[in-house]
Amino acid sequence: MASHTSSPEARSRAITKYTKNKLDRIEIRFSKESGLKSVITEHAASNGESVNAFIIRAVKETIEREKN
Repeated sequence: MASHTSSPEARSRAITKYTKNKLDRIEIRFSKESGLKSVITEHAASNGESVNAFIIRAVKETIEREKN
């Protein structure tokens, strides 16, 4: 049975290709002085979510609430 190991470079290229073709990206920037990053990170963790999952949920809930 052949081993299917790949080099770190090949793995990185595969991840980059997947990300480029399958995922959309939105960048959020805010001042470090706001402390918002730690607020978001701590809130997500307290709910057992990743930051990404929390932000997606928050956006979806806000859009739904504002539709009504």
